[in-house]
Amino acid sequence: MKISKQARRDARELFRSCMVQEALDENRARQAVTAVIQTKPRGYVAILSHFKRLLRLEVARRTASIESATALSPQVQAEIQSDLTRQYGRGLDFHFTQNSALIGGVRIQVGGDVYNGSVQGRLEQLRSQN
Repeated sequence: MKISKQARRDARELFRSCMVQEALDENRARQAVTAVIQTKPRGYVAILSHFKRLLRLEVARRTASIESATALSPQVQAEIQSDLTRQYGRGLDFHFTQNSALIGGVRIQVGGDVYNGSVQGRLEQLRSQN
């Protein structure tokens, strides 16, 4: 579906109205969607579609996925959390998982930023250079 410029503008305005102190207020987002569905302005499906995309991007931007080959100690987890909080600000949602395919090291993803310090990542980097 092609989304018009006006629908994008309306969705961005709706999204901004759901932000409180640079954090997404889920309750406001629900109320905004309900209001749009009830009033059904011109192009409301496109507005809601773009609004959904903006919400998805915001949630991804505030989510930190940390993969490691072995379980990380609570001290290391706390250190990673403090470093990421310092870099990206408060309000990050942290998800720690184990991935034995990494062989060793850590892979961190916050939104579109990926920090790959794993052995697997290094091997792939070497392979692509040759």
